[in-house]
Amino acid sequence: MAALAPISVAKKMTPQQAEARKLATFLETGQMLAGTFELKEALSRVLATLDRHHGMIRGAVMLLAEDTNELRIVASHGLDEDGARRVKYQIGEGITGRVAQTGKPVVVPQISREPLFLDRLGARKKTLKTQELSFICVPVLVNRRPVGVLSVDLKYKADRDYERATNFLAIIATMIAQAIKVGHLLEADKQRLLDENTHLKQELRERYDFSHIIGNSGPLRQVYEQVTQVARTNTTVLLRGESGTGKELIAHAIHYNSLRSAKPFIKVSCAALPETLIESELFGYEKGAFTGAQLRKKGRFELAEGGTLFLDEVGDLNVSTQIKLLRVLQEREFERLGGTETIKANVRLVAATNKDMEQAIANGQFRDDLYYRLNVFAIFMPPLRERKSDVLLLADHFLEKYAREHGKSIRRISTPAIDMLASYHWPGNVRELENIIERAVLVCETNVIHGHHLPPTLQTAEGSGTVTRLSLESTVEAFERDIIMDALKTTRGSRKRAAKLLDTTERIIGYKVKKYRIDCDRFNT
Repeated sequence: MAALAPISVAKKMTPQQAEARKLATFLETGQMLAGTFELKEALSRVLATLDRHHGMIRGAVMLLAEDTNELRIVASHGLDEDGARRVKYQIGEGITGRVAQTGKPVVVPQISREPLFLDRLGARKKTLKTQELSFICVPVLVNRRPVGVLSVDLKYKADRDYERATNFLAIIATMIAQAIKVGHLLEADKQRLLDENTHLKQELRERYDFSHIIGNSGPLRQVYEQVTQVARTNTTVLLRGESGTGKELIAHAIHYNSLRSAKPFIKVSCAALPETLIESELFGYEKGAFTGAQLRKKGRFELAEGGTLFLDEVGDLNVSTQIKLLRVLQEREFERLGGTETIKANVRLVAATNKDMEQAIANGQFRDDLYYRLNVFAIFMPPLRERKSDVLLLADHFLEKYAREHGKSIRRISTPAIDMLASYHWPGNVRELENIIERAVLVCETNVIHGHHLPPTLQTAEGSGTVTRLSLESTVEAFERDIIMDALKTTRGSRKRAAKLLDTTERIIGYKVKKYRIDCDRFNT
């Protein structure tokens, strides 16, 4: 196809030159539309290219507005910008509106002889006094549906091949349509991500709401009260307690019940990162700060801007990093590794440790001035052995969670198994309880977790001092007692129905009840 004739025709192009000019236009148009997220700016450059290469006097890209379904100019060339913003066409109105309605191109070889031509801006009247104009309007189709038009004014030439010119512009319009389609997809993905982000934030807020933290024992209620007091402030919080007591859960609760809940919650495990990396992870680094630093990287303090930074196991920080952390807490500013730019830090700090900080200070392992900065509001997480009334609540919660996760139909925990859970000293705290319940769910083949589904550490309590070592005979008797107690619980203490359930006689059940000193009245409630 031949390209549109240029305005300057001092030297007529050969067919080969015209073809090269056309291919160059396609290449430039593709690069402009693919190389930017600003579609309007790219369309303006495309129109300028048509002017430069093909003698377009003026041109415009008009798209349908979603709210009014009117054609409005989104990019123009050779038109008054203020006037162009006011121009609009209804579907079917004038030649432009008819192209948008039918999805078919329209060519007006001589504008002055076309009574249907609407010159809304009046820009062509002055031009028509000195030269005749041609007008070509092609549809912009997305999924075969018109979403706009591309229109150009050209100098009238009696020998112009309007069909080839229209085909050329139709290809440009198709490229514009693909850019619009990609833009719609990107916008849809952006909106989907925004919706997902909002949904996930709401889920997190609900997940870490106080009502979703399991436990109502006295020590835990005291923790609730302290979190309520400090959550809606910017005060630095230090969470102390043994490993596995739920310090991270409380840190989340503090953040999602604070005024910073819409901002990021960033976690750093100080014990998990090598000493050589912890500083760059916290404060970031500049390009070339060290071997392998190819690009600038933001640190966790920058990522947590406006939100909360949770420093887990803060007692494991090395001394050099402690000094820099102290400066951030005092001055609320820092520099990236290898940089000189001072960065302000609007971050709420929550730290956690399972170490004896006073002993660490005495041993010279932790700076006392940093400790005083962190220890503004301390919350002590009680170990599970001091929350005995919460053990069953937590066990039931984990049972429901892992039964659902592993597709098991397990309804409850037997009474003997509950007694074993309650009598254990839980050195690993809540994390150990969760792991034990998950294991029990995996090995359980019935709808009830029994004592033999629990790990040997609970059955023999080795090293715990809770129960002495059992012989084989004692282990079998414990299992039998477990089964009988579970049957009695199911039958509300009825020996007759328990015997039927276990496929034995009531006399044998009575003998076993007496042997194991089982109180049947305990289950009659």
